[in-house]
Amino acid sequence: MSSTESPDARTVPVVPPGRPSRVSEGEEVRTVALPGVTLAVRSRPPRAPGLAPALCVHGLGGSSQNWSALMELLAGDVACEALDLPGFGDSPPPDDGDYSITAFARVVIRYLDASGRGPVHLIANSMGGAIATRVAAVRPDLVRTLTLVSPALPELRPQRTAAPTALLALPGVAALFARLTKDWTPERRTRDVLALCYGDPGRVTSEGFALAVAEYERRLELPYFWDAMARSARGVVDAYTLGGQHSLWRQAERVLAPTLLVYGMRDQLVSIRMARRAGRTFRDSRLLTLVESGHVAMMEDPDAVARAFRDLVADTATADRSASPRG
Repeated sequence: MSSTESPDARTVPVVPPGRPSRVSEGEEVRTVALPGVTLAVRSRPPRAPGLAPALCVHGLGGSSQNWSALMELLAGDVACEALDLPGFGDSPPPDDGDYSITAFARVVIRYLDASGRGPVHLIANSMGGAIATRVAAVRPDLVRTLTLVSPALPELRPQRTAAPTALLALPGVAALFARLTKDWTPERRTRDVLALCYGDPGRVTSEGFALAVAEYERRLELPYFWDAMARSARGVVDAYTLGGQHSLWRQAERVLAPTLLVYGMRDQLVSIRMARRAGRTFRDSRLLTLVESGHVAMMEDPDAVARAFRDLVADTATADRSASPRG
């Protein structure tokens, strides 16, 4: 099911660019018009009324589809939505062409303010983790808990396997790569992505692989695909170089929300070394380390991530009740 919705009550008919992405059974995708951006928002109706809201934010090259498995598992716990960031999934590029971490954080804040869903349980992966960290730091009123899966926070010694992301940020590299790989089949491209992101690509079912291939084909049809990738990669690199109060690590120190940190031992993009530093930096945090997972644990082991998330939410609710004044 799909619809067009504008939180400020304006009805704006928007046609997703190119072929729309796949919508799993039981999911809904609607389009939300905000100043300067149009967002596709994926959701799954909660199994009970009155459940607390949750919002998922994907990483570089990802989309709201990355959260489908986790959203299905959590449908009895939270009212979960997942955004397609501008330029990804079914969301067209931002009007101003700004793909910085700060710009993406503003989009998330703008959506939460307009929809009135906050405070939410904010869940994010990779680049989305950097975005969510910034949101939680500058707008603590919007974030009930924070769950970060392999968050893209600055590393002094990045893994060599993360080099392609940095290279994408260089001017002209994305266009060059697009030309050099124009004869690659979607199957080859998909296998390469899965090999980089999954701890064990063999865990992907044949059906899952076919769906991933179809989605990659769809993305390559978008005229802005490589530009969005390059500009977003540049935004990540730029965020890594910021110092002072705008440093991502400094902002992580300011996060007040109870935080779940999820790291995969086989992650080739975010080093497991960062788990210890993140645990020291986020003031109210807990750590889940998954031995067999890579960079996208919410897709590789959604059951484990769902269990840890439920524990976080339950413990936070218990702490809230204990802290409440008794009449």
